[in-house]
This record gives sequence, C-alpha cells and structure tokens, in this order.
Amino acid sequence: MKSIPKHESKTVEFKAELTDNFEKEVVAFLNSATGGDIYLGIANDSTIVGVNNADDLQLKITHRIKANILPTVLGSFDVFTESIDDKIVIRVVISRGVEKPYYLKKHGLSPQGAFIRVGTSVQPMEPSMIEELFATRTRNSLRNIRSPRVGNHSFSQLKIYYEEKGFEINDSLLHNLDFYTPDGELNYVAYLFADTNSASFKVAKYLGTDKIDLIENEEYGYCSLIKATNQILDKLDVENNTFTKITGAPQRLQKRKIDPTALREALVNAMVHNDYSREVTPVIEIYADRLCITSYGGLVEGLSRDEFFKGRSMVRNREIMRIFKDLDLVEQLGSGMNRILGKYPQSIFHFSEHFLEVVFPYADDFYSQVKQNGDNLLAEAPQESLKHPPSTPQAPPQVKNLILAVSQEQSREELQTSLNLADRKNFRKNYLQPAISSGLLEMTEPNTPNSPTQKYRLSPLGIKLQQQLKQLQN
Repeated sequence: MKSIPKHESKTVEFKAELTDNFEKEVVAFLNSATGGDIYLGIANDSTIVGVNNADDLQLKITHRIKANILPTVLGSFDVFTESIDDKIVIRVVISRGVEKPYYLKKHGLSPQGAFIRVGTSVQPMEPSMIEELFATRTRNSLRNIRSPRVGNHSFSQLKIYYEEKGFEINDSLLHNLDFYTPDGELNYVAYLFADTNSASFKVAKYLGTDKIDLIENEEYGYCSLIKATNQILDKLDVENNTFTKITGAPQRLQKRKIDPTALREALVNAMVHNDYSREVTPVIEIYADRLCITSYGGLVEGLSRDEFFKGRSMVRNREIMRIFKDLDLVEQLGSGMNRILGKYPQSIFHFSEHFLEVVFPYADDFYSQVKQNGDNLLAEAPQESLKHPPSTPQAPPQVKNLILAVSQEQSREELQTSLNLADRKNFRKNYLQPAISSGLLEMTEPNTPNSPTQKYRLSPLGIKLQQQLKQLQN
C-alpha cells in the first residue's frame, strides 16, 4: 500500500474529482520553483474517496494538459494510478517548467491565464511577474536550437522503436515530438534522434583503480540517441558480470558487481538529463573496483540536493524525457532516484558546478576476490579435502566454449570461425567481450582495441580456466 502526504502543501494538492480548474493547478505547479503532485480521489481533508473509470480519467487528464496549456508541457508531467486503502487514486506528477511562464491557452499570457502556487493556494500572476519570467525564459532549450547537421535528416531507427511499441507512425510524428524550432527548422532534439549525428558516447575501461592503464576505449553513438542508449545498456550488462559469493562451505550465491536496476536508472538519467546544448555528452568509466557515470550540466537550476534525493523531478530536456517515456526507458517521473537509493547511499553521487557523477562501488565480496584470486569468475570455495573434485568454474557457457577454443594468438575472425558462429554481433556481445571483461582473454594491442591487426590470447587466468574445463571433460 502506498503512503501519501498527510495534508496539502506547496508541493501537494488534493482533489476529490476532476474539476474545471484542474489546468490552473497544473499551470501553477509548472510556474513554481519545484513543481508538485496532484492527487485525484483524495478530498481536501485527506479522506481517500478514490476514482471511478481510472483509465478513462487518465486519458482525459493527459488530453486536457496537452490541449489547454502553453508552452507545450509534453515530457514535463506524468499521470499514473496508485492503490491506497484499497481505492484507486490518480497521481499527476508535474515537473517545474523550464519555459516559464506557462498559461492557459484560452486566456493567453495574462493574469487570467498565468498562475503561481502560493502555499496551498493558486494565485493569478501579476503582469510584472509575467513580463519578468518571459524576459528570462530559457531560450537555449534544445527545442529552440537549430540542428547543426546540414542536409536531410532520417529517423528510421527512431520510427522502428516507436513501431515496436505499437505507436502509429505518420507524417505528423516529427511535429508531435517537437522536432522543429519556432522558425520551422529541425532542432537539436531532432539532431540527437536522427539516424546520423556526431554525438559520441565514450565507455573507457581501465586495468586498475586509476586512469594509468587504459585497456578499452569504446565509442558509441553517431546514431539515434535511443539506439545509442540501448547499445550502452547492453555493454554495461556485459561488464556487470555475475560472480560467486561464498556464503559457507556448501553454499554459493550468484551476485552482480552492481545492482542492475540502479545501474540502468543511472545511465538512463544521465542520457535524459545531460545538458547537450554545449555538445558535451555523458562518459562512462569502468575501473577494477567501481563504475562511474558522469553527465554534464550539474543539478537543474532551482533544484536543491535535498529535492534531488527525494526524487523531485525537474526535467532539463522535456523532449528527450517524453521520447524515453514513450519507449519505456523511463517509468514514472522521479521514480528512478528511489530505485537507486533503495540499493545505494546518497554518497555515491558527486556534485560540481557543471558535472554530476554517480560512482557505483563493486560488491565488497567481488573486489576482495579479485585482489585475492585475480579472477572475478573463478571465485571458488577452498576445497576442504582433496577427496572432493574441483567445482565447475563459474563462467557463462559461451565464455567457457570460447576459452576451450583458444589455442594461440588469434584474430576475432579466427575465433568466431572456430566456434562456427556466423553472427558477429552475437559473438562480440556474448563471447568475446565477457571473456575480456573477466580477464580471461587479453588483447595483443590493448592500447588500440579496434586495430585491424588485433589478436587475442589466453591470460594466465584464462589458461587456468581452460585447464580446469579440460579436466572436467576427461
């Protein structure tokens, strides 16, 4: 059962039902310093009354917000249901807007159309406040920046993702996604989601706990931001390999180095909330004891650290947020922070004026085993007696097959052929990268991972695993 605030406040509004002044409440939160939540199905005295036909009501709320408020707020609000005391309540989460002042479309930019939250009440904006906010309105939002790409833009990758989610693709898609500047030219959002762009995302991997020995430097991107995000998520899933925690003589527990849900949320947050207006992209760095995700832009202006950790959503790039929500990469606004803090302390977040870094330490058991054995896949319990045969090494079947196939320094093509695998992507993702990440395979040219003369050989750990696997076969 969900818990709710005990009473209304500057960030919480209760409404027993959907009323004619609903949009005024939304506008007031958009124009506020922090945004807020509107609960439908809760009376002013906090009595839970619930709602009927919740699905229809959600659609009606979404339509009214989209149709009746300007500037467009897609990506800056979320509507979902919660069950409280066995009754269905609708919660509308509204982010503080970045293009203030917001106003009711039918009344225009005037005191009759623009509102502000004062305590628990909604007040019309004074003309002077409207003029001040309009004069300082964020004009460097991605929607207003012209695409730096010259020539035609294609969006086949993005359209495929939308089609897979059941969306109808038509000629109005680009307009609906706010891919145009006020002057009618394709904007920076369109550029980021186009099939071809210059947005590059670095994933660097180091041998130790510092930046001295770079063993892998992969680049993702130059494609739709959605495709690049999924590519990086796949890469991190490979890097976040499973190891065996020893819990007792006969007991073993399979664990990930990093909680996968928290890692995913942190990466998606970095991709969505990064300040792309300076053409700086998120960076991922993988060390022997931790993984770091750094995004540019720091905290969104007006958002305090306390509000940040409480999951108060303030969207820097509402257009990106909207697309990520459409494609189920983001769930409810602000929910990602709760998932991260459910597994890690606030101290994993590091703030500076222009950057936000999330540092995930590996599980204690993992790093201690790496230091002791030099191997994150062969973490085996000490044998109590020579009478007991060696246990099966803890490695994915694909990696074991690859290690058994290696006989000398071989190229990727040679290794792939030896396993009779035709799909290069499958081989790289499920065989080669996990073997390298776990320290079982070494590159002959580690400083130039993509060299055309690159070859691979067994590391001392790989030799050990191969010997054990061959023993088990005999």
